[in-house]
Amino acid sequence: MFDYYVEPTTKDWKVWEAEQWTVPKRIIFSQLLIPTLDSTRAEFIIDKISKLPRIRNMEREEHGHYHTMLVGGPGTAKTSVCLMYASKFDKDEMLFKRINFSSATSPWNFQEQIEGELEKKQGKTFHPNRGKKMTVFIDDASMPVINLWGDQVTLEIARQLIELKGMYFLDKDNRGNFRVIENLQFIGAMNHPTNGRNDIPHRFKRHFFSLNMPAPSTRSIENIYGRILELLFNPKKYTDNTIMQTKNMLTDATIALWDQVKRRLLPTPATFHYVFNMRELSRVFQGICTVAQKPEFNVLQDSLALKEKMPPSLFLVSLWRHECVRVFEDKLVKESDKKVFHDLMDKTTKDKFRDLTPEDDVLLTELQFCDFMRNDKFDEYGDLIEAAPFVYEAIPDRDGVRKIIYKKMEAYNEKFPTKKMNLVIFDDALGHLLRITRIINTPSGNALLVGVGGSGKQSLTKLAAFICKHNFFQIALTKSYNQNNLKDDIRQLYENCGPMGQSSCFILTDAEIKQEEFLESMNSMLATGEVAGVIAKEDKDTFALSSKVHWTKEVGIKGYDPSTLELWIYAINRVRDNLHTVLSFSPVGPKFRERARRFPAIFSTVTINWFLPWPEEALVAVSSSFLSNFDVDCTKETK
Repeated sequence: MFDYYVEPTTKDWKVWEAEQWTVPKRIIFSQLLIPTLDSTRAEFIIDKISKLPRIRNMEREEHGHYHTMLVGGPGTAKTSVCLMYASKFDKDEMLFKRINFSSATSPWNFQEQIEGELEKKQGKTFHPNRGKKMTVFIDDASMPVINLWGDQVTLEIARQLIELKGMYFLDKDNRGNFRVIENLQFIGAMNHPTNGRNDIPHRFKRHFFSLNMPAPSTRSIENIYGRILELLFNPKKYTDNTIMQTKNMLTDATIALWDQVKRRLLPTPATFHYVFNMRELSRVFQGICTVAQKPEFNVLQDSLALKEKMPPSLFLVSLWRHECVRVFEDKLVKESDKKVFHDLMDKTTKDKFRDLTPEDDVLLTELQFCDFMRNDKFDEYGDLIEAAPFVYEAIPDRDGVRKIIYKKMEAYNEKFPTKKMNLVIFDDALGHLLRITRIINTPSGNALLVGVGGSGKQSLTKLAAFICKHNFFQIALTKSYNQNNLKDDIRQLYENCGPMGQSSCFILTDAEIKQEEFLESMNSMLATGEVAGVIAKEDKDTFALSSKVHWTKEVGIKGYDPSTLELWIYAINRVRDNLHTVLSFSPVGPKFRERARRFPAIFSTVTINWFLPWPEEALVAVSSSFLSNFDVDCTKETK
């Protein structure tokens, strides 16, 4: 019965079909929202629920289900459905506010974010800015911590706002005064309350129509990524028929591998982050599309200067294998798990790409890719003529790229003589450096580096940021450093990355998290791009308008003057694309697991790179580097 709906005019049964996707002017992978059959159906229901008529009785005015709560597992597109629903709002009538909850979200955080969108109507009555209506989207609604009495106090203030159409002031000067707030409606999203996850109180739940979001079907997934590949591998740009044929195999192969990985590599208390959902699929295709979006560099056709030339179709398979390794294998914590993944990938490669060649050795390549191998162009006086473009392409040999990295490190030491680095780029360090540059050179690319102290996470990130030409930022920790200081630093990063358009790499380590509230700000920043209190209400318009020049260049529609709200959304998306957050955590102790439970966006919105113990070759390489030119009074063998 869920596969059908009643057509309003003819009253006939009709099968649901996915809404038509409007292709955007610019393909920004991190901002793509493609409708599916499930999302179309969910949007329809949310819209109908929001328009239910009011019911009056003798005593009071009661509301129908004006609000909808989407309930589903991770990666079931709950957030995407709400964002697609909001994208259809008439901007002259309805505003949209997204609030992401974590276990550290307090009632004050919630009230501060709501108040930032309000203006005074009269007396103690307030409404959304410019007298419009506003839909408030509460993401991860079940996350707030449960106290000793079984309450989630952050949900109680949200319930107060829904039931009483207002809130009591929490700040000291006005505490206890009631503020009436009009013209709000709500959408929520939460995980299924199983496997240790919280439920929400019935008093809060009763205000919502609960709608279960099933995992997307294979057909829906094929439809999403098939459309993207069709768009990027345009026949006008790619005339080679073998590329077009191989492109059609990629979707099927990726889904098959993803399905096997999530069945074999299951989460346990020690490997709680083994969650493979739609986000992992998206990251695989994002890597492939990084190459496809730049046909002018002929990466697929030329295959660079590889020792063994291969046809573009097999080169595309090599690229696919590399992206799967980066997305799936880099987060695995044991060599045995890595072997399981490689066996699954090899089997899938043979099964899905058998038509390309009967030779297994040709298919099972181990190519690596990076985007910083091209050189800057200088004139005869040593002045820069043209900066090298970042082109994601195959590495001909490890030694060649190692030499490039050493040159970049020399340039870094010349530019920052007080912060010199003397790193030995052995094979494992090279691998981690390539992974970090791949992540932070991607729009909206954020990383979580996990490894014990001294494993090189900070040094490699610093070098990677320099190679990618990002501004590197790390907080200057003092005894008095607190949440307000962190917000001041984030505000400066927002100014640099939004209006100024600078790419920045912001690293936050275990040692710098003086208060767990720091992670609440990071969780909100990674999930929504906004942090309560970072940009004051009176400064929002200035921040948005300062990005208008860039909007005109990138999105500009002739004769159209964008509203301040449109510019604000554009500015925040620009910040998210340019600000690359790198979290450096140690897996030792219970804190790491606790943070994963309390701050889900910190683990779900980033690419995880797990640092295993350095192998013996790495230790030998480091000691040899330091001792080879050091004069030791002993025999050569002893040295």
